[in-house]
Amino acid sequence: MTNQLPVYTKTPVMRCLVVDDESFAIEGVTDLIRKLNFLKLAGTCSSAIEARDMLREKGTDLMFLDINMPDLTGLELLESLENPPLTILTTAYPEHAMDGFRLNVVDYLLKPIGFQRFFQAVEKARETFLSRLSLHKNEGAPASDMYIRQGDSFIKIVWEEILYVESMQNYLKLHFKDRSFIIHQTMASLEEMLPKDAFFRIHKSYLVNISHIELVSGGRIFINGKELPLSKHRKEELFNTVILKKLISK
Repeated sequence: MTNQLPVYTKTPVMRCLVVDDESFAIEGVTDLIRKLNFLKLAGTCSSAIEARDMLREKGTDLMFLDINMPDLTGLELLESLENPPLTILTTAYPEHAMDGFRLNVVDYLLKPIGFQRFFQAVEKARETFLSRLSLHKNEGAPASDMYIRQGDSFIKIVWEEILYVESMQNYLKLHFKDRSFIIHQTMASLEEMLPKDAFFRIHKSYLVNISHIELVSGGRIFINGKELPLSKHRKEELFNTVILKKLISK
């Protein structure tokens, strides 16, 4: 008999799709899903091609995706999707981890998957899922406060006070004037949650709060005395969309 953990009874349920070409691997993940009552199995697929069709037909919030599958790999499936769901990669091969994070997956689980590691991964997915729900619910509202998780605590922050965000693979470091926080999140997901007209991606590893930019010089941006890199392909867009609009001298 499967014991379901009595947690998160009042939070929205995430609909899960499990994609793997091995039936015993699908059974392993579905057994783990059934242990958590904020997850619901929406379907299973034995190929990436079948998964692509199912994603069109069914609403999916979280996908558990194997990498090495015939015809179309899990990574190729992700690259082909315009709006992929939150995705956790499941594989026996660790060498694909960097490719996964390049595609902004939530986490990367190595088989055989234990419950503790599974729980850590779905917790990260759940935090992103709830943040997105909150964002859509309050779209257009003037509220600027957000919450970040630090251990067992939830700390309220104000996004206007974020100076810049630094990416560290599947972690982010939020820099404020007199403090910083490290959170489990991808840069792409955080960008969706923050106002697009207030933040600008200056580099693959840096997202800056436009209002805190002090100086732009060559390939560098200075915020609160800190020098940050400005990539060549982002320099022109920064000038056209941010600086030129507020330029008062030629």
